[in-house]
Amino acid sequence: MKYPIILITGLLLWSTGCEDVLTEKRDLSGLNEQVFEDSLLARSYVDYVYEQNLPGWPSGDFIKASDEMPGETKYFDGTVDVNTVTTFGTAISSTNAYGKIRSINQFLQEIENGGLSRNWIDKLKGQVYFFRALRYFELLSLYGGVPLVLTPQDPVGGNKDELFLARNKTSECIAQIVDDLNQSIALLPGQWEESSDWGRITSGAAAAFKGRVLLHWASPQFNPNDEADRWQMAYEANKAAKDILSANGYGLHPDFQNMWFEEVGNPEAVLITGYNTSANDQQKKNAGYDNSTRPSYLGTDGGSNQPTKQIVDAFPMKDGKKITDPSSAYPYDETFFFNNRDPRFYATIAYNGSQWPINGDQGYRLWTYYEEETSVEPEATQTGFYARKAIDPDLAAGDVQYAGTDWMEIRYAEVLLNLAESACGINQLGEAYAELIEIRKRAGIEPGSDALYGLKPNMTREEMFQAILEERQVEFAFEGKRFWDLRRHKLFEGLLNGTVRTGVKDIYDEASAGIPSDEFEKVRDEIDMQAQYATYFNTEEVVLDTKYEINWQPAYYFFAIPQDAIDNNPNLAQNQDWGGTFDPLQ
Repeated sequence: MKYPIILITGLLLWSTGCEDVLTEKRDLSGLNEQVFEDSLLARSYVDYVYEQNLPGWPSGDFIKASDEMPGETKYFDGTVDVNTVTTFGTAISSTNAYGKIRSINQFLQEIENGGLSRNWIDKLKGQVYFFRALRYFELLSLYGGVPLVLTPQDPVGGNKDELFLARNKTSECIAQIVDDLNQSIALLPGQWEESSDWGRITSGAAAAFKGRVLLHWASPQFNPNDEADRWQMAYEANKAAKDILSANGYGLHPDFQNMWFEEVGNPEAVLITGYNTSANDQQKKNAGYDNSTRPSYLGTDGGSNQPTKQIVDAFPMKDGKKITDPSSAYPYDETFFFNNRDPRFYATIAYNGSQWPINGDQGYRLWTYYEEETSVEPEATQTGFYARKAIDPDLAAGDVQYAGTDWMEIRYAEVLLNLAESACGINQLGEAYAELIEIRKRAGIEPGSDALYGLKPNMTREEMFQAILEERQVEFAFEGKRFWDLRRHKLFEGLLNGTVRTGVKDIYDEASAGIPSDEFEKVRDEIDMQAQYATYFNTEEVVLDTKYEINWQPAYYFFAIPQDAIDNNPNLAQNQDWGGTFDPLQ
Protein backbone atom coordinates (compact mmCIF):
# COMPACT_ATOMS: atom_id res chain seq x y z
CA MET A 1 0.00 0.00 0.00
CA LYS A 2 1.44 3.36 -1.03
CA TYR A 3 0.15 5.77 1.58
CA PRO A 4 -1.40 9.16 0.72
CA ILE A 5 1.45 11.42 1.85
CA ILE A 6 -0.51 14.67 2.15
CA LEU A 7 -3.29 13.13 4.21
CA ILE A 8 -0.85 11.32 6.47
CA THR A 9 1.04 14.56 7.03
CA GLY A 10 -2.20 16.15 8.12
CA LEU A 11 -2.92 13.29 10.47
CA LEU A 12 0.58 13.57 11.91
CA LEU A 13 -0.06 17.23 12.67
CA TRP A 14 -3.42 16.33 14.12
CA SER A 15 -1.83 13.61 16.25
CA THR A 16 0.77 16.08 17.51
CA GLY A 17 -2.08 18.30 18.60
CA CYS A 18 -3.58 15.38 20.49
CA GLU A 19 -0.30 14.81 22.31
CA ASP A 20 -0.30 18.48 23.35
CA VAL A 21 -3.30 17.69 25.54
CA LEU A 22 -0.77 16.28 28.00
CA THR A 23 0.19 19.84 28.82
CA GLU A 24 -2.51 21.99 27.28
CA LYS A 25 -6.25 21.41 27.77
CA ARG A 26 -7.45 22.16 24.26
CA ASP A 27 -10.92 21.39 23.00
CA LEU A 28 -10.32 18.99 20.14
CA SER A 29 -13.90 17.68 19.93
CA GLY A 30 -14.68 19.56 16.72
CA LEU A 31 -11.69 18.06 14.93
CA ASN A 32 -12.55 14.63 16.31
CA GLU A 33 -16.04 14.91 14.84
CA GLN A 34 -14.62 15.83 11.45
CA VAL A 35 -12.24 12.87 11.45
CA PHE A 36 -14.76 10.24 12.46
CA GLU A 37 -17.65 11.51 10.35
CA ASP A 38 -15.74 11.81 7.09
CA SER A 39 -14.82 8.55 5.36
CA LEU A 40 -11.67 9.98 3.75
CA LEU A 41 -10.39 11.46 7.01
CA ALA A 42 -11.25 8.29 8.93
CA ARG A 43 -9.33 6.18 6.43
CA SER A 44 -6.43 8.64 6.64
CA TYR A 45 -6.40 8.13 10.41
CA VAL A 46 -6.14 4.37 9.78
CA ASP A 47 -3.32 5.01 7.29
CA TYR A 48 -1.56 6.95 10.04
CA VAL A 49 -1.94 3.88 12.27
CA TYR A 50 -0.32 1.81 9.52
CA GLU A 51 2.54 4.29 9.23
CA GLN A 52 3.12 4.21 12.99
CA ASN A 53 2.95 0.45 13.47
CA LEU A 54 3.91 -1.56 10.39
CA PRO A 55 7.27 -3.29 10.86
CA GLY A 56 10.03 -2.49 8.41
CA TRP A 57 13.15 -4.16 7.07
CA PRO A 58 15.05 -5.80 9.98
CA SER A 59 17.55 -3.61 11.80
CA GLY A 60 18.91 -3.06 15.30
CA ASP A 61 20.72 -5.18 17.86
CA PHE A 62 18.44 -8.21 17.69
CA ILE A 63 19.55 -9.09 14.15
CA LYS A 64 23.16 -9.14 15.40
CA ALA A 65 22.22 -11.47 18.26
CA SER A 66 22.18 -14.66 16.20
CA ASP A 67 24.54 -16.81 14.17
CA GLU A 68 23.60 -15.10 10.87
CA MET A 69 25.88 -12.06 10.97
CA PRO A 70 28.57 -10.53 13.19
CA GLY A 71 28.34 -7.50 15.43
CA GLU A 72 29.02 -6.61 19.03
CA THR A 73 25.89 -6.74 21.15
CA LYS A 74 25.09 -6.73 24.85
CA TYR A 75 22.92 -9.80 24.33
CA PHE A 76 25.99 -11.85 23.47
CA ASP A 77 28.57 -10.35 25.80
CA GLY A 78 26.20 -10.86 28.75
CA THR A 79 25.88 -7.21 29.81
CA VAL A 80 22.15 -6.56 29.30
CA ASP A 81 20.72 -4.54 32.22
CA VAL A 82 17.29 -3.28 33.28
CA ASN A 83 17.48 -0.30 30.93
CA THR A 84 18.68 -2.07 27.77
CA VAL A 85 15.31 -2.91 26.20
CA THR A 86 13.24 0.28 26.29
CA THR A 87 10.34 -0.46 23.93
CA PHE A 88 7.96 -0.43 26.91
CA GLY A 89 8.07 3.38 27.11
CA THR A 90 7.45 5.64 30.07
CA ALA A 91 4.82 8.11 28.93
CA ILE A 92 1.99 8.53 26.48
CA SER A 93 3.72 9.77 23.34
CA SER A 94 3.50 8.87 19.70
CA THR A 95 6.99 7.37 19.76
CA ASN A 96 6.50 4.48 22.20
CA ALA A 97 4.25 1.45 22.35
CA TYR A 98 1.60 2.86 24.66
CA GLY A 99 1.44 6.14 22.74
CA LYS A 100 0.67 4.13 19.61
CA ILE A 101 -1.86 2.01 21.50
CA ARG A 102 -3.57 5.20 22.70
CA SER A 103 -4.06 6.37 19.10
CA ILE A 104 -5.53 2.96 18.28
CA ASN A 105 -7.85 2.95 21.29
CA GLN A 106 -9.05 6.47 20.51
CA PHE A 107 -9.99 5.41 16.99
CA LEU A 108 -11.84 2.29 18.16
CA GLN A 109 -13.82 4.37 20.65
CA GLU A 110 -14.62 7.39 18.52
CA ILE A 111 -15.39 5.71 15.20
CA GLU A 112 -18.62 4.33 16.62
CA ASN A 113 -19.84 7.88 17.37
CA GLY A 114 -19.46 9.11 13.79
CA GLY A 115 -21.92 8.90 10.95
CA LEU A 116 -20.16 6.36 8.75
CA SER A 117 -21.85 3.24 7.40
CA ARG A 118 -21.58 -0.01 9.34
CA ASN A 119 -19.67 -1.69 6.52
CA TRP A 120 -17.12 1.15 6.39
CA ILE A 121 -16.72 1.21 10.18
CA ASP A 122 -16.19 -2.54 10.34
CA LYS A 123 -13.48 -2.57 7.69
CA LEU A 124 -11.62 0.28 9.37
CA LYS A 125 -11.95 -1.27 12.82
CA GLY A 126 -10.77 -4.64 11.54
CA GLN A 127 -7.50 -3.08 10.42
CA VAL A 128 -6.98 -1.16 13.65
CA TYR A 129 -7.72 -4.18 15.88
CA PHE A 130 -4.88 -5.93 14.07
CA PHE A 131 -2.39 -3.23 15.02
CA ARG A 132 -3.41 -3.28 18.66
CA ALA A 133 -2.70 -7.00 18.66
CA LEU A 134 0.65 -6.42 16.97
CA ARG A 135 1.70 -3.77 19.51
CA TYR A 136 0.76 -5.91 22.51
CA PHE A 137 2.45 -8.97 21.05
CA GLU A 138 5.67 -7.01 20.62
CA LEU A 139 5.54 -6.00 24.30
CA LEU A 140 4.63 -9.49 25.46
CA SER A 141 7.44 -11.06 23.42
CA LEU A 142 9.96 -8.83 25.15
CA TYR A 143 8.70 -8.69 28.73
CA GLY A 144 5.86 -11.14 29.29
CA GLY A 145 2.54 -9.76 30.54
CA VAL A 146 2.01 -5.99 30.43
CA PRO A 147 -0.83 -3.66 31.46
CA LEU A 148 -3.75 -4.02 29.07
CA VAL A 149 -5.08 -0.57 28.19
CA LEU A 150 -8.12 -0.95 25.95
CA THR A 151 -9.66 2.53 26.12
CA PRO A 152 -8.00 5.97 25.83
CA GLN A 153 -6.68 7.17 29.17
CA ASP A 154 -7.01 10.80 30.21
CA PRO A 155 -3.48 11.74 31.26
CA VAL A 156 -4.59 15.19 32.48
CA GLY A 157 -7.89 14.82 34.28
CA GLY A 158 -7.93 11.07 34.84
CA ASN A 159 -7.79 9.25 38.16
CA LYS A 160 -4.20 8.24 38.94
CA ASP A 161 -5.37 4.81 40.08
CA GLU A 162 -6.80 4.30 36.60
CA LEU A 163 -3.59 5.47 34.96
CA PHE A 164 -1.16 3.47 37.11
CA LEU A 165 -2.20 -0.01 35.99
CA ALA A 166 -0.60 -3.22 37.19
CA ARG A 167 0.67 -5.78 34.72
CA ASN A 168 -1.80 -8.32 33.38
CA LYS A 169 -0.80 -11.96 33.33
CA THR A 170 0.87 -13.14 30.14
CA SER A 171 -2.05 -15.51 29.57
CA GLU A 172 -4.49 -12.59 29.81
CA CYS A 173 -2.49 -10.65 27.26
CA ILE A 174 -2.47 -13.63 24.89
CA ALA A 175 -6.25 -13.92 25.24
CA GLN A 176 -6.69 -10.22 24.41
CA ILE A 177 -4.35 -10.39 21.43
CA VAL A 178 -6.22 -13.41 20.09
CA ASP A 179 -9.55 -11.65 20.64
CA ASP A 180 -8.39 -8.60 18.68
CA LEU A 181 -7.16 -10.82 15.86
CA ASN A 182 -10.43 -12.73 15.81
CA GLN A 183 -12.17 -9.39 15.36
CA SER A 184 -9.88 -8.61 12.44
CA ILE A 185 -10.47 -11.98 10.83
CA ALA A 186 -14.24 -11.53 11.12
CA LEU A 187 -14.34 -7.94 9.86
CA LEU A 188 -11.82 -7.93 7.01
CA PRO A 189 -11.97 -9.28 3.44
CA GLY A 190 -9.74 -12.06 2.21
CA GLN A 191 -8.62 -9.78 -0.61
CA TRP A 192 -9.19 -6.07 -1.17
CA GLU A 193 -10.88 -5.30 -4.46
CA GLU A 194 -8.88 -2.23 -5.47
CA SER A 195 -5.19 -2.49 -6.39
CA SER A 196 -4.67 0.80 -4.52
CA ASP A 197 -5.49 -1.11 -1.33
CA TRP A 198 -2.59 -3.52 -1.88
CA GLY A 199 -0.87 -3.97 1.48
CA ARG A 200 -3.90 -3.41 3.68
CA ILE A 201 -4.48 -6.05 6.31
CA THR A 202 -6.66 -8.93 5.14
CA SER A 203 -8.43 -11.64 7.10
CA GLY A 204 -5.65 -13.99 6.00
CA ALA A 205 -2.93 -11.69 7.33
CA ALA A 206 -4.72 -11.45 10.67
CA ALA A 207 -5.13 -15.24 10.76
CA ALA A 208 -1.45 -15.75 9.93
CA PHE A 209 -0.39 -13.38 12.68
CA LYS A 210 -2.68 -15.20 15.11
CA GLY A 211 -0.91 -18.40 14.11
CA ARG A 212 2.47 -16.79 14.84
CA VAL A 213 1.27 -15.54 18.24
CA LEU A 214 -0.06 -18.92 19.32
CA LEU A 215 3.05 -20.71 18.04
CA HIS A 216 5.12 -18.49 20.35
CA TRP A 217 2.69 -19.25 23.20
CA ALA A 218 3.23 -22.98 22.60
CA SER A 219 7.03 -22.72 22.31
CA PRO A 220 9.41 -23.51 25.22
CA GLN A 221 9.99 -19.85 26.12
CA PHE A 222 6.35 -19.54 27.21
CA ASN A 223 5.51 -23.24 27.54
CA PRO A 224 8.32 -24.96 29.47
CA ASN A 225 6.02 -27.83 30.45
CA ASP A 226 5.08 -28.57 26.82
CA GLU A 227 1.33 -28.23 27.47
CA ALA A 228 -0.50 -30.02 24.67
CA ASP A 229 -3.48 -27.65 24.54
CA ARG A 230 -1.24 -24.77 23.48
CA TRP A 231 0.14 -26.76 20.57
CA GLN A 232 -3.42 -27.67 19.60
CA MET A 233 -4.48 -24.02 19.60
CA ALA A 234 -1.44 -23.12 17.51
CA TYR A 235 -2.19 -25.92 15.06
CA GLU A 236 -5.82 -24.90 14.63
CA ALA A 237 -4.88 -21.24 14.12
CA ASN A 238 -2.19 -21.98 11.55
CA LYS A 239 -4.38 -24.48 9.71
CA ALA A 240 -7.14 -21.86 9.51
CA ALA A 241 -4.63 -19.27 8.27
CA LYS A 242 -3.45 -21.57 5.48
CA ASP A 243 -7.05 -22.33 4.48
CA ILE A 244 -8.08 -18.65 4.39
CA LEU A 245 -5.01 -17.59 2.44
CA SER A 246 -5.19 -20.47 -0.04
CA ALA A 247 -8.86 -19.75 -0.70
CA ASN A 248 -7.93 -16.16 -1.57
CA GLY A 249 -5.15 -16.90 -4.04
CA TYR A 250 -2.12 -16.88 -1.75
CA GLY A 251 0.62 -19.49 -2.08
CA LEU A 252 4.32 -19.99 -2.53
CA HIS A 253 5.81 -17.72 -5.15
CA PRO A 254 7.39 -19.91 -7.85
CA ASP A 255 10.64 -17.88 -7.81
CA PHE A 256 12.38 -17.78 -4.43
CA GLN A 257 15.01 -15.33 -5.62
CA ASN A 258 12.80 -12.78 -7.35
CA MET A 259 9.65 -12.91 -5.23
CA TRP A 260 10.73 -9.69 -3.46
CA PHE A 261 10.36 -7.66 -6.63
CA GLU A 262 6.73 -8.48 -7.44
CA GLU A 263 4.36 -6.26 -5.53
CA VAL A 264 0.62 -6.08 -6.29
CA GLY A 265 -0.65 -9.64 -6.59
CA ASN A 266 2.42 -11.33 -5.11
CA PRO A 267 0.96 -14.62 -3.76
CA GLU A 268 3.74 -14.95 -1.16
CA ALA A 269 3.13 -11.53 0.44
CA VAL A 270 0.77 -12.05 3.39
CA LEU A 271 1.72 -9.03 5.51
CA ILE A 272 3.76 -6.30 3.86
CA THR A 273 5.07 -2.81 4.42
CA GLY A 274 4.97 -0.86 1.19
CA TYR A 275 7.81 1.38 0.04
CA ASN A 276 8.18 3.81 -2.86
CA THR A 277 11.01 4.24 -5.32
CA SER A 278 11.36 8.00 -5.41
CA ALA A 279 13.95 10.73 -5.00
CA ASN A 280 11.18 13.25 -4.23
CA ASP A 281 11.21 14.13 -0.52
CA GLN A 282 7.45 14.70 -0.58
CA GLN A 283 6.71 11.29 -2.04
CA LYS A 284 9.50 8.95 -1.06
CA LYS A 285 9.32 6.18 1.44
CA ASN A 286 12.47 4.35 0.44
CA ALA A 287 13.64 1.02 1.87
CA GLY A 288 17.17 1.31 3.24
CA TYR A 289 17.94 -2.41 3.32
CA ASP A 290 19.15 -2.73 -0.27
CA ASN A 291 21.48 0.25 -0.07
CA SER A 292 22.96 -0.77 3.27
CA THR A 293 23.41 -4.45 2.38
CA ARG A 294 24.89 -4.65 -1.12
CA PRO A 295 28.64 -3.99 -1.48
CA SER A 296 29.34 -0.29 -1.04
CA TYR A 297 31.04 -0.06 -4.42
CA LEU A 298 27.81 -1.30 -6.05
CA GLY A 299 25.61 1.30 -4.37
CA THR A 300 26.25 4.26 -2.11
CA ASP A 301 26.33 3.06 1.49
CA GLY A 302 26.53 -0.72 1.63
CA GLY A 303 28.35 -3.63 3.17
CA SER A 304 26.25 -4.46 6.23
CA ASN A 305 24.35 -7.69 6.97
CA GLN A 306 27.37 -9.82 6.06
CA PRO A 307 26.82 -13.59 6.39
CA THR A 308 28.85 -15.65 8.85
CA LYS A 309 30.37 -19.00 8.02
CA GLN A 310 27.71 -20.49 10.31
CA ILE A 311 24.81 -19.41 8.10
CA VAL A 312 26.74 -20.35 4.97
CA ASP A 313 27.23 -23.87 6.35
CA ALA A 314 23.56 -24.14 7.34
CA PHE A 315 22.39 -24.45 3.74
CA PRO A 316 22.14 -28.09 2.67
CA MET A 317 23.38 -29.65 -0.54
CA LYS A 318 21.09 -29.63 -3.55
CA ASP A 319 19.70 -33.05 -2.62
CA GLY A 320 18.59 -31.54 0.71
CA LYS A 321 21.17 -33.37 2.83
CA LYS A 322 23.33 -31.51 5.35
CA ILE A 323 26.91 -30.77 4.37
CA THR A 324 27.96 -33.19 7.14
CA ASP A 325 25.75 -36.03 5.89
CA PRO A 326 27.90 -38.75 4.26
CA SER A 327 24.83 -40.15 2.51
CA SER A 328 24.50 -37.07 0.31
CA ALA A 329 24.88 -37.67 -3.40
CA TYR A 330 27.04 -34.54 -3.45
CA PRO A 331 30.04 -34.88 -1.13
CA TYR A 332 30.87 -31.54 0.49
CA ASP A 333 34.29 -30.01 -0.14
CA GLU A 334 35.41 -27.21 2.20
CA THR A 335 37.38 -25.52 -0.60
CA PHE A 336 34.61 -25.77 -3.16
CA PHE A 337 31.89 -25.09 -0.56
CA PHE A 338 29.75 -23.36 -3.20
CA ASN A 339 29.31 -26.39 -5.43
CA ASN A 340 26.02 -28.33 -5.53
CA ARG A 341 24.21 -26.40 -2.81
CA ASP A 342 20.52 -25.82 -2.12
CA PRO A 343 19.42 -23.26 -4.77
CA ARG A 344 18.43 -20.87 -1.94
CA PHE A 345 22.14 -20.64 -1.13
CA TYR A 346 22.84 -18.88 -4.43
CA ALA A 347 19.88 -16.53 -3.92
CA THR A 348 21.06 -15.61 -0.42
CA ILE A 349 24.87 -15.74 -0.25
CA ALA A 350 27.36 -13.89 -2.44
CA TYR A 351 30.90 -15.24 -2.20
CA ASN A 352 34.29 -14.69 -3.79
CA GLY A 353 34.08 -15.44 -7.51
CA SER A 354 30.30 -15.85 -7.56
CA GLN A 355 28.18 -14.73 -10.47
CA TRP A 356 25.82 -12.00 -9.33
CA PRO A 357 23.82 -10.15 -11.97
CA ILE A 358 23.53 -6.71 -10.36
CA ASN A 359 23.27 -3.05 -11.38
CA GLY A 360 21.86 -4.32 -14.65
CA ASP A 361 25.10 -6.20 -15.44
CA GLN A 362 24.08 -9.78 -16.17
CA GLY A 363 27.71 -10.97 -16.35
CA TYR A 364 28.96 -9.43 -13.10
CA ARG A 365 31.33 -11.52 -10.94
CA LEU A 366 31.84 -10.64 -7.28
CA TRP A 367 35.38 -10.65 -5.87
CA THR A 368 36.17 -10.36 -2.17
CA TYR A 369 39.73 -11.67 -2.01
CA TYR A 370 42.90 -10.08 -0.64
CA GLU A 371 45.90 -9.78 -2.94
CA GLU A 372 48.12 -10.65 0.01
CA GLU A 373 47.50 -11.55 3.61
CA THR A 374 48.36 -8.13 5.03
CA SER A 375 46.68 -6.00 2.36
CA VAL A 376 43.50 -4.00 2.80
CA GLU A 377 41.15 -4.55 -0.10
CA PRO A 378 38.10 -2.34 -0.78
CA GLU A 379 36.07 -5.25 -2.13
CA ALA A 380 36.76 -7.60 0.80
CA THR A 381 34.28 -8.09 3.63
CA GLN A 382 34.61 -8.74 7.31
CA THR A 383 33.20 -12.24 6.89
CA GLY A 384 34.21 -13.07 3.32
CA PHE A 385 30.58 -12.97 2.15
CA TYR A 386 27.82 -10.57 1.20
CA ALA A 387 24.08 -11.10 1.60
CA ARG A 388 22.26 -10.97 -1.72
CA LYS A 389 18.71 -11.81 -0.66
CA ALA A 390 16.18 -9.17 -1.77
CA ILE A 391 18.87 -7.07 -3.50
CA ASP A 392 17.24 -5.70 -6.64
CA PRO A 393 19.51 -6.73 -9.55
CA ASP A 394 18.05 -4.16 -11.94
CA LEU A 395 18.67 -1.00 -9.91
CA ALA A 396 21.41 1.24 -11.25
CA ALA A 397 24.08 2.17 -8.70
CA GLY A 398 22.85 5.76 -8.48
CA ASP A 399 19.29 4.63 -7.76
CA VAL A 400 20.07 2.14 -4.98
CA GLN A 401 19.48 4.77 -2.28
CA TYR A 402 15.92 5.09 -3.59
CA ALA A 403 15.11 1.37 -3.50
CA GLY A 404 11.44 0.77 -2.88
CA THR A 405 11.31 -2.99 -2.37
CA ASP A 406 8.37 -3.92 -0.14
CA TRP A 407 9.07 -5.70 3.13
CA MET A 408 7.22 -9.00 3.63
CA GLU A 409 6.83 -9.37 7.38
CA ILE A 410 4.85 -12.57 6.90
CA ARG A 411 5.39 -14.71 3.82
CA TYR A 412 3.22 -17.65 2.87
CA ALA A 413 6.27 -19.81 3.52
CA GLU A 414 6.12 -18.81 7.19
CA VAL A 415 2.49 -19.89 7.38
CA LEU A 416 3.47 -23.34 6.09
CA LEU A 417 6.40 -23.65 8.49
CA ASN A 418 4.32 -22.39 11.42
CA LEU A 419 1.77 -25.06 10.53
CA ALA A 420 4.50 -27.70 10.25
CA GLU A 421 5.84 -26.82 13.69
CA SER A 422 2.37 -26.77 15.25
CA ALA A 423 1.57 -30.13 13.63
CA CYS A 424 4.80 -31.48 15.07
CA GLY A 425 3.74 -30.16 18.46
CA ILE A 426 0.62 -32.35 18.38
CA ASN A 427 2.52 -35.30 16.92
CA GLN A 428 1.01 -35.08 13.46
CA LEU A 429 4.39 -35.66 11.90
CA GLY A 430 3.04 -36.63 8.50
CA GLU A 431 1.55 -33.17 8.09
CA ALA A 432 4.80 -31.60 9.25
CA TYR A 433 6.63 -33.59 6.55
CA ALA A 434 4.13 -32.40 3.93
CA GLU A 435 4.67 -28.71 4.68
CA LEU A 436 8.45 -29.04 4.77
CA ILE A 437 8.38 -30.83 1.43
CA GLU A 438 6.36 -28.00 -0.12
CA ILE A 439 8.98 -25.49 1.01
CA ARG A 440 11.86 -27.61 -0.29
CA LYS A 441 10.10 -28.35 -3.56
CA ARG A 442 9.68 -24.63 -4.24
CA ALA A 443 13.34 -24.09 -3.33
CA GLY A 444 14.40 -26.44 -6.13
CA ILE A 445 15.89 -29.19 -3.98
CA GLU A 446 16.01 -32.60 -5.65
CA PRO A 447 13.20 -34.94 -4.54
CA GLY A 448 15.35 -38.05 -4.21
CA SER A 449 14.18 -41.62 -4.73
CA ASP A 450 12.01 -41.46 -1.60
CA ALA A 451 10.44 -38.09 -2.56
CA LEU A 452 11.43 -36.65 0.83
CA TYR A 453 13.62 -33.90 -0.64
CA GLY A 454 16.53 -34.79 1.59
CA LEU A 455 14.57 -35.03 4.84
CA LYS A 456 15.39 -37.88 7.16
CA PRO A 457 12.65 -40.53 7.07
CA ASN A 458 10.73 -41.54 10.19
CA MET A 459 11.83 -38.61 12.32
CA THR A 460 10.86 -38.42 15.97
CA ARG A 461 9.02 -35.38 17.32
CA GLU A 462 12.26 -33.84 18.58
CA GLU A 463 14.06 -34.53 15.31
CA MET A 464 11.20 -32.91 13.42
CA PHE A 465 11.33 -29.80 15.62
CA GLN A 466 15.04 -29.52 14.84
CA ALA A 467 14.47 -30.05 11.11
CA ILE A 468 11.83 -27.31 11.04
CA LEU A 469 14.09 -24.83 12.84
CA GLU A 470 16.91 -25.64 10.43
CA GLU A 471 14.54 -25.09 7.51
CA ARG A 472 13.49 -21.74 8.97
CA GLN A 473 17.14 -20.79 9.35
CA VAL A 474 17.85 -21.03 5.62
CA GLU A 475 14.41 -20.07 4.29
CA PHE A 476 14.27 -16.87 6.36
CA ALA A 477 17.96 -15.97 6.44
CA PHE A 478 18.40 -12.19 6.90
CA GLU A 479 14.66 -11.68 7.42
CA GLY A 480 14.97 -10.98 11.14
CA LYS A 481 13.46 -14.28 12.25
CA ARG A 482 16.49 -16.15 13.59
CA PHE A 483 16.84 -14.29 16.91
CA TRP A 484 13.20 -14.87 17.77
CA ASP A 485 13.32 -18.57 16.81
CA LEU A 486 16.38 -19.16 19.00
CA ARG A 487 14.78 -17.25 21.85
CA ARG A 488 11.35 -18.90 21.79
CA HIS A 489 13.00 -22.32 21.70
CA LYS A 490 15.52 -21.32 24.39
CA LEU A 491 18.44 -22.50 22.27
CA PHE A 492 21.03 -19.80 22.90
CA GLU A 493 22.83 -21.54 25.76
CA GLY A 494 23.04 -24.96 24.16
CA LEU A 495 23.70 -23.87 20.60
CA LEU A 496 25.79 -20.69 20.84
CA ASN A 497 27.13 -20.04 24.32
CA GLY A 498 30.89 -20.51 24.55
CA THR A 499 31.30 -20.25 20.77
CA VAL A 500 32.40 -17.48 18.43
CA ARG A 501 31.08 -16.57 15.02
CA THR A 502 33.51 -16.98 12.16
CA GLY A 503 34.07 -15.95 8.58
CA VAL A 504 36.65 -16.60 5.88
CA LYS A 505 39.49 -14.66 4.30
CA ASP A 506 40.35 -15.52 0.71
CA ILE A 507 43.92 -14.63 -0.29
CA TYR A 508 45.16 -14.66 -3.87
CA ASP A 509 47.93 -17.24 -4.27
CA GLU A 510 50.20 -15.72 -6.90
CA ALA A 511 52.74 -18.54 -6.72
CA SER A 512 50.19 -21.26 -7.32
CA ALA A 513 48.31 -19.29 -9.96
CA GLY A 514 51.44 -18.32 -11.86
CA ILE A 515 49.84 -15.00 -12.78
CA PRO A 516 50.75 -11.61 -11.25
CA SER A 517 47.82 -10.17 -9.35
CA ASP A 518 47.39 -7.21 -11.69
CA GLU A 519 47.25 -9.57 -14.67
CA PHE A 520 44.85 -11.88 -12.85
CA GLU A 521 42.38 -9.01 -12.49
CA LYS A 522 42.14 -8.83 -16.27
CA VAL A 523 41.26 -12.51 -16.76
CA ARG A 524 39.54 -13.56 -13.53
CA ASP A 525 36.00 -13.14 -14.85
CA GLU A 526 36.66 -15.83 -17.44
CA ILE A 527 38.02 -18.48 -15.06
CA ASP A 528 35.92 -21.51 -14.06
CA MET A 529 35.96 -21.05 -10.29
CA GLN A 530 33.87 -24.12 -9.64
CA ALA A 531 36.79 -26.24 -10.83
CA GLN A 532 39.87 -24.09 -10.25
CA TYR A 533 39.22 -22.15 -7.07
CA ALA A 534 42.06 -23.82 -5.13
CA THR A 535 44.54 -22.89 -7.85
CA TYR A 536 44.06 -19.21 -7.21
CA PHE A 537 43.05 -18.80 -3.57
CA ASN A 538 43.98 -19.88 -0.08
CA THR A 539 41.23 -19.61 2.47
CA GLU A 540 41.72 -18.87 6.16
CA GLU A 541 39.19 -18.89 8.97
CA VAL A 542 38.53 -15.52 10.59
CA VAL A 543 37.21 -15.16 14.15
CA LEU A 544 34.54 -12.45 14.19
CA ASP A 545 33.86 -12.28 17.93
CA THR A 546 37.27 -11.12 19.12
CA LYS A 547 36.27 -9.58 22.45
CA TYR A 548 34.21 -12.38 23.97
CA GLU A 549 32.69 -15.78 23.51
CA ILE A 550 28.90 -15.71 23.25
CA ASN A 551 27.43 -15.45 26.76
CA TRP A 552 23.62 -15.29 26.55
CA GLN A 553 21.98 -15.26 29.98
CA PRO A 554 18.76 -17.15 30.91
CA ALA A 555 17.23 -13.91 32.22
CA TYR A 556 17.12 -12.60 28.65
CA TYR A 557 14.18 -14.82 27.73
CA PHE A 558 12.08 -12.12 29.40
CA PHE A 559 13.75 -8.74 29.55
CA ALA A 560 13.47 -6.34 32.46
CA ILE A 561 10.85 -3.61 32.55
CA PRO A 562 12.95 -0.42 32.27
CA GLN A 563 13.52 1.22 35.62
CA ASP A 564 12.17 4.61 34.55
CA ALA A 565 8.88 2.93 33.58
CA ILE A 566 8.64 1.43 37.07
CA ASP A 567 9.57 4.78 38.62
CA ASN A 568 6.78 6.37 36.58
CA ASN A 569 4.21 3.73 37.61
CA PRO A 570 4.58 2.32 41.13
CA ASN A 571 2.10 -0.48 40.32
CA LEU A 572 4.42 -2.10 37.77
CA ALA A 573 6.11 -5.22 39.13
CA GLN A 574 9.52 -6.23 37.81
CA ASN A 575 10.16 -9.71 36.33
CA GLN A 576 11.39 -12.40 38.71
CA ASP A 577 14.75 -12.91 37.01
CA TRP A 578 15.41 -9.18 37.39
CA GLY A 579 14.79 -8.92 41.13
CA GLY A 580 11.01 -8.55 41.04
CA THR A 581 7.92 -10.60 41.79
CA PHE A 582 6.21 -10.86 38.39
CA ASP A 583 6.10 -14.35 36.85
CA PRO A 584 5.96 -13.97 33.03
CA LEU A 585 4.98 -17.63 32.63
CA GLN A 586 1.57 -17.20 34.23
